[in-house]
Amino acid sequence: MKPVPEALLKKHANLVQSEGVTVVSHTQREVGEWVLQTLMIEGCDVPFKYKRPKRFKSLQGQKVNLIYYPAKESVAGFEIEVMQVVRVRRY
Repeated sequence: MKPVPEALLKKHANLVQSEGVTVVSHTQREVGEWVLQTLMIEGCDVPFKYKRPKRFKSLQGQKVNLIYYPAKESVAGFEIEVMQVVRVRRY
């Protein structure tokens, strides 16, 4: 049985939940044995990233619920903000 979002949010204070957000862009690329999924959300300039073992149907144009936490990533010597997704569900 999967934990309900309220339990996740109580257990991990730095998690954020967004409901009913629209996916503007969804890219998938292979990184080793994983497929890196990157979502761009309407009204937000920060990428939402997560890994899955295989490709999925595109979420572009879909409304989704996300549970994520803010993180930093170094790209070419620059530190950028990203959101590490813990859970994504179609709305």
